[in-house]
Amino acid sequence: MILTFMNMMAVALTASLLPGGWVPAPQESFDRPAGVLCDVPIHVEAAVDEVVSKDVPGGTIYKGKLVERVTNTGTGRYTDADASGTAYVQTAADGTQTWYVAGPVLIGYREGAGSLPRGLYLIDGVFRLVLAPDGHKELTMVRGSTRNLCPLVS
Repeated sequence: MILTFMNMMAVALTASLLPGGWVPAPQESFDRPAGVLCDVPIHVEAAVDEVVSKDVPGGTIYKGKLVERVTNTGTGRYTDADASGTAYVQTAADGTQTWYVAGPVLIGYREGAGSLPRGLYLIDGVFRLVLAPDGHKELTMVRGSTRNLCPLVS
């Protein structure tokens, strides 16, 4: 798996160095009621969004500065998360996405729907994330860390 992962990242990073073809890829804000990701209701929106994407053979690369603000909508308490990772994303015919990532991204996990407990995670490092159309998420960490941001806004 590590060799395959490294090959995918090498292809993606090499392609990302080619000039041209980058387009803005704005991140959408979202709200989740209490109990879906965190014990409290949250709103997530980009405080800084300089993310761009580029279609390359077999997928799409995303890169750029992204700082997401996670706010407890009940109290106003918030935290900012640097989610400025680089991702090479492949989408299968059935809609399954496979992300090969270097650096941090922000990912929500619903109860029983993946390899991490319910929460809103800043996942940092080198990893693969498979997102199934039914919402199930499988994280395979090569090297890195996960941090649930819910306690920071509760």
